[in-house]
Amino acid sequence: MDQTEDTFGCLEVESYALDALNDVDDMLPDLECEKLRLPPNPSGIPKIDFKKGTTTLGFVFQGGIVLAVDSRASTGQFIASSTVLKIIEINDYLLGTMAGGAADCQFWERVLGQECRLWELRNKERITVAAASKILANITYSYRGKGLSMGTMVAGSDKQGVSLYYVDDEGTRIKSNRFSVGSGSIFAYGILDAGYRWDLSVPEALELGRRAVYHATHLDAGSGGKVMVYHVFPGGWKKISRDDSAKLHADYRGGGGK
Repeated sequence: MDQTEDTFGCLEVESYALDALNDVDDMLPDLECEKLRLPPNPSGIPKIDFKKGTTTLGFVFQGGIVLAVDSRASTGQFIASSTVLKIIEINDYLLGTMAGGAADCQFWERVLGQECRLWELRNKERITVAAASKILANITYSYRGKGLSMGTMVAGSDKQGVSLYYVDDEGTRIKSNRFSVGSGSIFAYGILDAGYRWDLSVPEALELGRRAVYHATHLDAGSGGKVMVYHVFPGGWKKISRDDSAKLHADYRGGGGK
């Protein structure tokens, strides 16, 4: 152990010197070290490409906003979970959806909830949906090109009414009346576009969202599990239903629906 004096000559800082290892194999026990070394050519290391699948949708109508999602988490051909909660309850007035990497979406939307609370404490009023979505877009833009995988919707109500925004991992932020995100979105859009009207009643809108996600779970291998439906209205949101997609299939195909 050596003692050295710091730059200002005031404190003694202890430094520890480690004996240099002549051979990295000295660090290992008596094993066949040749089997532990990486291949000399980096291309010889197999690349693991975790393909993801999901179906999320949201649309605005005269009675508020309907959000509907499935609950399957997949990694390529494997089903990792069938009970993922893909609607994040950010606060009592805001909801976020998950599409892409589950860890990225869950982490950053929870960070968004913290930022929304700090904004409210500083400004003594509730944050708007536009401002909340902009915070999330600024975060994802700052990490652009760093490997994030996110395609989220931010829905909520404020003093201006209800609003629906799409935010992705490139920092894109779009406001619209209809979105569907994920591998099953092409199937969900078919049902959504065919049945959407601005003047839908609340029961009709909830059933449209449920049916659109059900069809996606039936046709898209990356989607499945439960179909969850939320209703956003002026003043807050409400969780409506969480139905098994297999049961919905029996109901719809058995005469309970089209």
